[in-house]
Amino acid sequence: MTTAPLTVSAGQQADADWWRQAAVYQIYPRSFADSNGDGIGDLGGIISRVPYLQQLGLDAVWLSPFYPSALADGGYDVDDFRDVDPKIGTLAEFDEMVAALHGAGIKLIVDLVPNHSSDRHEWFREALASPKGSNARARYIFRDGMGENGELPPADWTSIFGGPAWTRVPDGQWYLHSFATEQPDFNWKHPEVHEDFKRTLRFWSDRGVDGFRIDVAHGLAKDLDEVLPSRAELKAMPKDGTHPLWDRDEVHEIYAEWRAVFNEYTPARTAVAEAWVETPERRAKYASPEGLGQAFNFDLMEADFDATHFRDIVTDNLAQSAVTGSSTTWVFSNHDGIRHATRYGLPPRNGQAVKHGAEWVLAGGPEDGIDKELGLRRARAATMFELALPGSAYLYQGEELGLHEVAEIPDAQRQDPAFWRTTAEDRGFDGLGRDGCRVPLPWTREGESFGFGTGGAHLPQPAWFADFSVEAEDGVAGSTLEMYREALRLRSQLQSEESLTWDEKLSTGDVLAFERPGGWLSVTNFGDAPVALPEGEVLLASTPLASDDGGAGGVSTGGQQLPGATTVWLRRMGA
Repeated sequence: MTTAPLTVSAGQQADADWWRQAAVYQIYPRSFADSNGDGIGDLGGIISRVPYLQQLGLDAVWLSPFYPSALADGGYDVDDFRDVDPKIGTLAEFDEMVAALHGAGIKLIVDLVPNHSSDRHEWFREALASPKGSNARARYIFRDGMGENGELPPADWTSIFGGPAWTRVPDGQWYLHSFATEQPDFNWKHPEVHEDFKRTLRFWSDRGVDGFRIDVAHGLAKDLDEVLPSRAELKAMPKDGTHPLWDRDEVHEIYAEWRAVFNEYTPARTAVAEAWVETPERRAKYASPEGLGQAFNFDLMEADFDATHFRDIVTDNLAQSAVTGSSTTWVFSNHDGIRHATRYGLPPRNGQAVKHGAEWVLAGGPEDGIDKELGLRRARAATMFELALPGSAYLYQGEELGLHEVAEIPDAQRQDPAFWRTTAEDRGFDGLGRDGCRVPLPWTREGESFGFGTGGAHLPQPAWFADFSVEAEDGVAGSTLEMYREALRLRSQLQSEESLTWDEKLSTGDVLAFERPGGWLSVTNFGDAPVALPEGEVLLASTPLASDDGGAGGVSTGGQQLPGATTVWLRRMGA
């Protein structure tokens, strides 16, 4: 944890394909580390933890929004796209952070939020101060209302966070916000919006940013007729490139412009789309080399811990990436979803489109129906499965500690707008809003905020965090932190061609096995009962095997057992 950053060669920094099989760690800055004791994580905190990030063995960090914001939506309501929130740091500290990360051999991806601004953005304030039909209002989506005096919204649409999607301003017009009231949607038919975002891409690229994660990438292009469809009509419309609001074909004209900007740099800047679309074919458009180049697949976040589900998802996504020439992405946890250690401790969904968290809450309380030990065991196995796959792996801060979702947050201290504007059944994946995965990290066993900062934490941390802190796990054989470190170290050595071969002999029942180029094998037992372990040199196991004390090392003769909910990496004998 105190290792000094290494010096990285220019050749390593200039690798244009670094993103294809990168291990990327998402930092939610307000909850990572607080350097000044105000209860909010900041850039100084990140800088202080660069040795920790380096020791973890990462290729890149994805930094969630750090821009000036009123935090109506956790920083995704952006006041200024080319500055740092004073509560988080300064541009000078941002430059220092970039230098520290690059010095440690870690690339930087930053979140970009192009679908909307905050209602405090200078453009939106100008729009409110300008008359109907003005250029300032044309940068957003303003409409006259319905009814005799325009007192009704232009349509009965609801926002993603619940409640009306239209808000009225003092002169009687209404503006569209797909998310919170404080997040007015941009009008991407306006040329000034295009030019301003290209300026933003260059601003951060010039400061050394290596890539961008594009928030709501499928939402920018909109086509709204004079007579708007009703909510029911909108819901019935296919999302095939012609929907008025989501995943329109012309959104890719925007990303072609951005690709030209990315290619101005050497190496070219990268991008990954957050695009919730209907089909693999629609998602592939975002991952094209003429566009953003890569797109998230969230399929494993929505799957049960099940061998058949996992195999189908991997097969489908590798086929999709082959079509575009991109690499696929794998993710189990992020800032918007319930942590997978908790998710896998809940009853299986069995392919049903139900919300785990809603069931969790409605069943009687956060502790009801959860097997936390099994959930963590499965999460460790799933992570090792993920890290063995070709493609890039996205990890969320704290999962390397085995953190569970924090459910026991008093209502009065919750910050997620989705918690306040929707019912439990509709609050996204966790049923309690998204605060539970955004609680500040525990670094030490003791202290007011477990080492997060000297001034407490902006969300309450539970007492059980002590046993999941970095201090509690650092150097402890078999801990989740040490498993992640060793898995990432091995992954960097073992990854080669972006391919795998299913081992049909081993992949039966609850067991899923595949071989990677170079003769190494990943075997996962998704069931409860142990199964025979194949012959080979044991490189790492997510759960200690009978013959070792930390899940690593040793040779299997084929007579050992692979426990349930366990992944093991093996090198075939003679490979």
